Amino acid sequence: MAYVWGLWDQNIGLNQIIETGTVISFAAKWYGKKKVHFYSDYHDGHDNMIKAAWNMINDADAVVHFNGKAFDIKHLNREFVLGGLHPPSPHKDIDLLSIVKQRFKFASNKLQHVSQELGIGNKVQHDGFDLWVRCMANDDKAWNLMRRYNRQDVVLTEEVYERLRPWIRNHPNVNIGTSRPDACPTCGSDHLQARGTASTNIAIYQRWQCQACGGWFRSKDRLLDETSHMRNVS
Repeated sequence: MAYVWGLWDQNIGLNQIIETGTVISFAAKWYGKKKVHFYSDYHDGHDNMIKAAWNMINDADAVVHFNGKAFDIKHLNREFVLGGLHPPSPHKDIDLLSIVKQRFKFASNKLQHVSQELGIGNKVQHDGFDLWVRCMANDDKAWNLMRRYNRQDVVLTEEVYERLRPWIRNHPNVNIGTSRPDACPTCGSDHLQARGTASTNIAIYQRWQCQACGGWFRSKDRLLDETSHMRNVS
């Protein structure tokens, strides 16, 4: 919130700022679970909300988001350090916006457009900036809409993630620490099909395609070429 001289081409100095930006709400869910968690200044108080966000990230092995690296995570980190919290435990960030930009050429990279193109659904419609103003005024109806808006974004993000998951390079291996080391490293399914081989400069490996998520990967062990003594192939 700031004092400004006009409507266009404004350079706002620090001495013009009345109040700096802050996180007023967040929504998140655990992958595969039905419940979408929602916390806000209005419903829970700021400190409780920020602590809840810290707890969820601290417990996560990976965090899936849409533009989270540049926006959400940095805003939350600011709130954590201002609140006297130490960094949550390390996790992998899976930013779907980065995946969309790297692998595809949609007309728009926004979550709304990508989810529509994939036939997944739509974001909750609202009045834009006015919704935030009404929430800051503690309008109960506005907060109900904000809660629906936040939760729906999380649902869309999870469904977009599931569709894009086989396209994600260097996806965290979901089988680490499990009793299924040979399952699909992207989704954990053991419904696999051998599909040719993958070659490096020094070895050949069996190549697999997951029949559940569609992702590709190769075996850890080299194949043995029977026509060449102790030659490693796959």
